[in-house]
Amino acid sequence: MSAPHEHQHQHTKDNDDATHDDHLHIVPPRTYIIVGTILLIFTALTVWASYLELGVFNPVIALFIACVKATVVVLFFMHVKYSSKLTKLTVGAGVFTFLTLIAMTLADYFTRAWGRW
Repeated sequence: MSAPHEHQHQHTKDNDDATHDDHLHIVPPRTYIIVGTILLIFTALTVWASYLELGVFNPVIALFIACVKATVVVLFFMHVKYSSKLTKLTVGAGVFTFLTLIAMTLADYFTRAWGRW
């Protein structure tokens, strides 16, 4: 009688381990070294771009590089790349909310001077 009970306990333990492994992802150190190198390269690229005379495009390029670096940090260092769909949806909702607030602020800013030119 004890053998089926032990088998049942082992089966339950295997299911718990499988469920637990879905939430735990081990990232090899090589990945962090590559990501860190990419971030250093993009930082150097930001410094290099700051010395170029691109007029109104200087902040555009700097913000683009900053967005790429922020995306890399969120995906790898915050483990969103390996997270559930719900976590990815939450991050996406946060980005969408941020962009909506920026768009509303810029819409207000750009339309304030329209009758005074």
